[in-house]
Amino acid sequence: MTAEEEWWASYHGKLRAAFPDETLLFVGARGLVRDDQGRFLLIKRVDNGSWSFPAGGMELGESLDECVVREVWEETGIKAGLATPFAFYSGSQFTYTNVFGHTYQHISMSYLLTDVSGELKPDPEEAADAGFFHPSEMPLSDFHQLVLQDLANFERTGILQVH
Repeated sequence: MTAEEEWWASYHGKLRAAFPDETLLFVGARGLVRDDQGRFLLIKRVDNGSWSFPAGGMELGESLDECVVREVWEETGIKAGLATPFAFYSGSQFTYTNVFGHTYQHISMSYLLTDVSGELKPDPEEAADAGFFHPSEMPLSDFHQLVLQDLANFERTGILQVH
């Protein structure tokens, strides 16, 4: 089965097939992995060519904590021992249309992942490349800059950032 066939057989694929033109809710998580030099792990997404933090959708029966650990491991080969939530995003301002023309309102949690192990090995079906970047060198969108700002605010205050 191809990756596309697997996606259409998944929960998200079945939901999209049932409601092809509707805006759907998408629940997911993103993981920030920071190395000892203060650089963050990014992947270059295969679907749209943009650089981003590893992230993905929650599967049925899974918690957001489990989702972020699984997604980062699947996309990069890096396994986290601890996932600390630092920001939550919801609302119409987080509605996006992807390269396939599917529109989703994202409901997502961002996590700082620590106690990591493994070898950086990007999954070629999801990540064309991966590497660690200093924040000043990151080719990120305004949203991803917000995520970094939220992490800094969380680390300064200990308060979950909510949008």
